[in-house]
Amino acid sequence: MSSAKAFPTVRAFAIVTGGLLGLLLSTSIALADSFPGSVPKAICGPGDHTESGLQGETTVEERFSGDSERAYNCNLELVGQEPQAEFAGAFSQDGPAYSGDCAYYGTDRATTLQGIKVIDASDPQHPRVSAHLTDTPAALNPHETVQTNDRSHLLVAGENGGPNFAVYDISADCRHPVLKASINLPGAGGHMGAFAPDGRTYYETQSFRGIGGFLYVVDLTDPSHPQALPPWQFLGDGRPHGLELNLQGFAPGVHEGTRVYAGQANSFPFSAGGDGLVIEDVSDYQFRRPNPQIRIISKLFWTDQGTAEAMIPVKIKGRSYLVSTNEAGGASGAGGWAAACTRGASPFGYPNIIDVTDETNPKIVAKLRLEVNDPVNCSALLAETPPDPPGTAPGTNLPPISGTTNYSEETCVADNPKNAKMLACSFQNAQLRVFDIRDPTHAKEIAYWKAGAVRTRVLPASGSWAPGSDRTVDKIAHWVRWVVAGKGKGNGNINSRGNVNGNGTELELWTVSDGHGFQVLRFTDNFKAHNKDLFEDSDH
Repeated sequence: MSSAKAFPTVRAFAIVTGGLLGLLLSTSIALADSFPGSVPKAICGPGDHTESGLQGETTVEERFSGDSERAYNCNLELVGQEPQAEFAGAFSQDGPAYSGDCAYYGTDRATTLQGIKVIDASDPQHPRVSAHLTDTPAALNPHETVQTNDRSHLLVAGENGGPNFAVYDISADCRHPVLKASINLPGAGGHMGAFAPDGRTYYETQSFRGIGGFLYVVDLTDPSHPQALPPWQFLGDGRPHGLELNLQGFAPGVHEGTRVYAGQANSFPFSAGGDGLVIEDVSDYQFRRPNPQIRIISKLFWTDQGTAEAMIPVKIKGRSYLVSTNEAGGASGAGGWAAACTRGASPFGYPNIIDVTDETNPKIVAKLRLEVNDPVNCSALLAETPPDPPGTAPGTNLPPISGTTNYSEETCVADNPKNAKMLACSFQNAQLRVFDIRDPTHAKEIAYWKAGAVRTRVLPASGSWAPGSDRTVDKIAHWVRWVVAGKGKGNGNINSRGNVNGNGTELELWTVSDGHGFQVLRFTDNFKAHNKDLFEDSDH
């Protein structure tokens, strides 16, 4: 049930500040809000194994009775997963990236199983591991830099915290990438990254994201001889944690690949103005102009959640929106979860839907909060969520005081980024949640998938495993992929993170969880029969 906000609306205010290259910029600060506390819950089908607590929560009873060892599903069902007998865990945050019939994710938490794992999903009921890339420092430790591009047919990775950058050709056979180049970017310490839509440019964000930090840019026009373009140093706002770039037609009159939508992650208590969105003009890099500059177009910061990452462009009924990501929320701040409750903040991050039809004046029009993200439920949820032993899980992005459970959203992918109806979002321990966003101001949850808990199983490549651990929840942290089944999996791709919906055909969702690795899901027959309009072809 949706909860009303317990605190008053504060009108957003604007300030004018000196910005990059002396530009005058409009900066908005979004404070408390009057949006609904949570979106409506999904109506699940007969036979689904559903959550019993708050929307997104895995309750104490579910966790410690053994019930959570069985997947929770609502209108989604498992088609296939990578062979568990060959499986030592996944880092669901390391990629995943996709192309054709293949998926790619890193396993850099392991000491003996490092590398980029390649999954052949040409038979979705029996996906298999076809290769394990271990031939470059970047492949051995890629973290969130693993990306593909379906126009250039490239797979790339940057070394987490290090200078190496590797380029693989996947044009002939996505199941067996071929190394084209391995170079070093002097001074780089890679963290995340994204391709420009044409696949000719890759932007690598850095482990250091404070003032004075850099964005590294690589020219991939000749994949066998990638060239480092001049890195850009941020002396103020604009420094990205995660980023995405504009597709053609997303920003009217703006050439594709000339806008970076940067998620800037400041630290609690947000003395620097908050986490949020910075829209940047990178046309100098796109067009290879000498002495390239990055110019800030606009900024929008918020103070109710933290650790912003990618800002994901989608169009809904002709309007341009960005879907924000916040991977940690208020529980990541000083004092942890309890202090977030005291501040009246959401303990966990969630997506904002931001209207950027006017890119100089971005506005939040909706907040896709589950009940676990509602500030009203903060204290009650804290009281009934004891940490898994032996303590904080690796990769939770939470301080020890906050235990092991993180229900924050980390990425979202639209079924069709050019005309979105549905949005699939990874909420870490709340796992995969699907929303109907045809009316973005009245979005609703329509499905979810929570892979089963692995408990004490030894999975040293898992992003949430630790020696002696008893993990009562699994984790889905990063990119999901929409796939039109029976269409060669890659046909109709807009980019490597989304597929075009079409002709009422079967839609699959591909994802990776820490405890089960690569999984193929589909909507249940019951759900499709009652929601045919969601699966009908739309005007692209």
